[in-house]
Amino acid sequence: MLDLHRLRLLREVHDRGTVHGAARALGYTPSAVSQQLSVLEREAGTPLLERIGRNVRLTPAGHVLVRHAATLLEGVEAAEAELAAVAAGRVAGVVRIASFQSAFLRIVAPAVQALAVTHPNIRVEATEGEVEQAVPALRLQQLDLVVGDEYDGQPRPVHADLQREPLLREHIRVVLPEDHPDAAADRVKISRLADIAWAACQPGTGHREMQVRVCREYGGFEPDLRYSSDDFLILLELVRTTGAAALLPDLVLRHGTPGVVVRRPAEADVGRAVYLLTRRARTPPVDAVAEALGEAARKDSH
Repeated sequence: MLDLHRLRLLREVHDRGTVHGAARALGYTPSAVSQQLSVLEREAGTPLLERIGRNVRLTPAGHVLVRHAATLLEGVEAAEAELAAVAAGRVAGVVRIASFQSAFLRIVAPAVQALAVTHPNIRVEATEGEVEQAVPALRLQQLDLVVGDEYDGQPRPVHADLQREPLLREHIRVVLPEDHPDAAADRVKISRLADIAWAACQPGTGHREMQVRVCREYGGFEPDLRYSSDDFLILLELVRTTGAAALLPDLVLRHGTPGVVVRRPAEADVGRAVYLLTRRARTPPVDAVAEALGEAARKDSH
């Protein structure tokens, strides 16, 4: 009989492309993963992987098992949720969420607070994480929900096996030191900010790409990206203390912004969508948490 744990390992290796990558994601040693996959091949009675340089790829038999593994693992997840509900007499189970920082503060935390009252038998485990890293874990059932973001003009990949639901839409604001010459304007022209230093998220992030694009497209200049942090609250503090500028979304700015001014860009409205990702097969606990996240987002946007 095929072992579900080994099927999960096979699917992880398929998604990661290497045994080392799968081992690192799961917290195992590469040799332990290789040993388990060798056992799975003996159980299947046929090779499941073939080596291509430093990477591996699935054989046709391996693809068959990975396709069925998704259905089997979803069935086990649904069974566990139903058993937990029967034992508790109500919707129950463990639900794991990943969210980027500002949505964690304004959407996830209030939703967890509400769920403690409405669904006390749901254990919510929440962690901060960017969508790029969280989506593979969602597809591998290491997470159940992901709160992600998508800046205008920078579409995220579409995954046929995942379900996406909108939570809210934010404006992107120009954040300046309160003593900046343009601080008194209702709207700030990006083109007037070519000579100021900028604070942005780390290279490779959607936020940094957005900030560079806006400066190039609407300002006609390459921004002096002098300060970097993936923590928006740190970016706010950098604006306040160093005199830098930043482009930041509404969610983080609702915490209060002493020492800085917040304005709309004059050239165009820039925004981002905040959305929820789940697998298409959802258990009742996941549905309950998704509903709570949606309600928290609606309250925050009003």
